[in-house]
Amino acid sequence: MPLKGNDQRFGSVAQSLHWLMAIAIIGNGILGWIMHEMPLGMDKLNTYAVHKSIGLTVLALLLLRISWKLFDRRPPDEPMPRWQRLAAHATHGVLYVLMLVIPLSGWFYNSVRGYPLQWFKWFNLPALTEKNEDLVSIAHLVHESLFWVLLGVLAAHVGGALLHHFRERDNTLLRMLPLARLRPRTDGDES
Repeated sequence: MPLKGNDQRFGSVAQSLHWLMAIAIIGNGILGWIMHEMPLGMDKLNTYAVHKSIGLTVLALLLLRISWKLFDRRPPDEPMPRWQRLAAHATHGVLYVLMLVIPLSGWFYNSVRGYPLQWFKWFNLPALTEKNEDLVSIAHLVHESLFWVLLGVLAAHVGGALLHHFRERDNTLLRMLPLARLRPRTDGDES
């Protein structure tokens, strides 16, 4: 499979970044949920450290993904009504904003708590701001609330892909799946 996209499907780099980020985001969300319920101790501290490192990884992958999009060729949209195309593009735009803002809000939350931030114990990252106990609860609420928004937008994204796959029977989902055979193109409603 070619590295770059073409008129038919996304290339292997875009597909790899898409699925790697999807796994990291969903896994980190589950980890975030679990760690709140853990009793205080080293296991909880280590789980928080892994959660933060995965969040930083998502941020780095997003920046790589945005850079790659500048040079990559994306396949044209499948035929669909204009409102669906607008909804799909808006959903993607919101997803990109959330994938940027959620890790940054976590980094900010970590900073106002005054905790050190390491990436998988390899190197330290600077605080985004000074320790500020007055902002801790607000920063946590923002970070957690943005994740719930992300879940809703992801549900719309996945739901749209599945709708196109099973009802419209087009290549919307297939062109992002490695090794998937594409369906023959048909003309759809462009209204």
